[in-house]
Amino acid sequence: MELLFVVLGGTIIGFIAHFALPAADTRGVLLAPAFGAAVSGIVWEVLFWLGWKADGGWIWVFSLVIPAVVAVVVCTVSARRRRAADSTAFARLLKASGVQA
Repeated sequence: MELLFVVLGGTIIGFIAHFALPAADTRGVLLAPAFGAAVSGIVWEVLFWLGWKADGGWIWVFSLVIPAVVAVVVCTVSARRRRAADSTAFARLLKASGVQA
């Protein structure tokens, strides 16, 4: 049951990261929540297998902070890469059409 809650928490953190960070129009609305959910579940399971108890506080902290960091990194990197790819494609299209920029 705790795994369900931690994955839900990771999903919510991903949604918050998506809408709180700039350039939300450059990425899909489910990209950061998907990464948040997956990372929170993986971190929880790894820590649980290492013997951390589900009623301990640190497993919750790590299982929610690490997905937050990953969601911020994913949002930032995907926005930067999308902007660069769009600029390259636009320049290529301008060159192919013969229009001077």
